[in-house]
Formats: sequence, C-alpha cells, structure tokens
Amino acid sequence: MKQTNPASAITMITLAALLFSLMDAGTKYLGALLPMVLILWCRYAIQTLVMAGTVLINRGLAGFRTGHLRVQFLRGTMLIMLSVLTFYSLQYLPLAEFTAIIMLSPIFVTVLTSRLSQRPLGPLRWLLILTAFAGTMTVIRPGSALFNIVALLPLVATVVSAAYNLVTSRLALLDNPHTTQFYTGLTGVALLSPLIALQAGQLQELGIRLETSSLLLLLAVGLLGTVAHLLLVMAFRRMHPAALMPFTYTQIAFAALIGWIFFRHSPDFWAWLGMGVIAASSCMSAWLDMHESRRLSKK
Repeated sequence: MKQTNPASAITMITLAALLFSLMDAGTKYLGALLPMVLILWCRYAIQTLVMAGTVLINRGLAGFRTGHLRVQFLRGTMLIMLSVLTFYSLQYLPLAEFTAIIMLSPIFVTVLTSRLSQRPLGPLRWLLILTAFAGTMTVIRPGSALFNIVALLPLVATVVSAAYNLVTSRLALLDNPHTTQFYTGLTGVALLSPLIALQAGQLQELGIRLETSSLLLLLAVGLLGTVAHLLLVMAFRRMHPAALMPFTYTQIAFAALIGWIFFRHSPDFWAWLGMGVIAASSCMSAWLDMHESRRLSKK
C-alpha cells in the first residue's frame, strides 16, 4: 500500500536527481577512457553486490523472494537499454542539454498511460506535448553543432525512460525497494557478462594499466546509480509519481552546474530557453495528471 509522506518523498527525489547528474558526469568522463561494456558491467555488478548485502542484513534469504520476476527482469532490461543510450549520448552531447531532453519523460509517461488506459489525451495535453517537443528542438537546434544523428538518441532514451518509470512505479507497490534494486542489478550483470567474456583478454590488459583514480570513479558511478535508483523507488512508495515529477527538474539545474564545474560547458541562451519550455510543459502535464487522479478518486 502506498504511504503518503510528501516531505520525505520530495527530499528523496531531489537527492536522486543530484546523484543521477553526478553519475552521468562520471559516465561521460569514463567514456573517453574505458569501453562502454566495462563501465556498465561494473556499475551493475556493484549494485548487485551492495543490494545483495543489504537484503541479507535486513530481511535474510526471504528478502530475495519475488512473485513478479518477469516484471523485475523487464525493469532491469529497460534500465540496461537506457544506460546504453545514455552512454553514447553523453559522449557527444553536453550534460545539461542531454538531461533536459531526458526530462521529456513525464510527457511520454502521460502518452503511454493514456494508451494503456485507452483514455484520449485531449487538446491541452497534445498542446503540451507539441510545446515540449518544440523546446527539445530549441535545445538541439537543427543546423547547430549539436544537431546530428546522436542528438536523436536522447529522444529514444526518453521513451525508454518513460516506460521504465511506469514499471518502477508499479513495482514500488509490489516488492521491497531493496529486492527490486537487487534484481535490476542482477539483470544487468546477466545481460552484460557474455559481452565481458568475449572481450576478456582486451579488458584484462586494460585493467592492468588502469589508474587508481579511474577505478575509484568506476566504484563511485556504481554506488551513485545504486543509491539514486533506490531513492527513486522509495519516493514512489511515498507519493504519487505524477506529483513528484516537477521536482525531478532540479536535475537540469544540477546537470548545468556539474557540467560547468567539470567540463567547463555552459548552455547558451537558446538552450536555457528550450530547457525552460520542456520543464514548464512537463510540470503542467504532471499537474494535469494529479488533478485527473484526484477527480477520479472522488467518484
């Protein structure tokens, strides 16, 4: 049963936004040094180990039981897809601009929910979707240096992220957050391990030459992702996802600040304008979702 605890939920979702930004920055930096498969495998292996220990300490072997293994596998697979799309996007796009495009996710959540419930979106929602898309085009600006085939990857990632958030909000009510995070990490390790095995020789040679700072950053990325996604699930258990969506837009501000500190990139006027349009459209969409939810609950 979903608890109602707005203050803690908002704190969790805001902290998760900060950790996601830090994780993306670490991934962007490591992407210039290490193969994608190694970064992602380490990230999910760390999550699996941390959450396995957490489940055992708090709930024992019973904590690994789940009656929704297929849904757990689906969530893990979606997160792997999102991680791959994020990795390649961050190698070519600035952190803040990438984050702003990903923040279209609530809009797509609304579209997916509408399709699943077979309820029409209505003119206002379609207007918000088109406005948010216009904001995205303002950020990547056709004809600018940012606009290339890679700029389309965050749009694909946004759709995957929307589906992932829907599955996460469902699992938040079905399984313990620690159990969910364990299976998500385990799914990632299982899917990536064959690729690691195929590149074992190359990766072993690379590991010998790996600097301590890179190893520590790999560990940090894994821990940041683990804690951020755990906070996301815990927040969804305490408050309706639609009500939390506006607070996820702190991630744009975090990403802009972190991008400036570590990569010396500052979004220009048009990028800021597009980010604002995306945030405003998605927040309005979240407000409509909450209003609709309250109206239906009174019937």
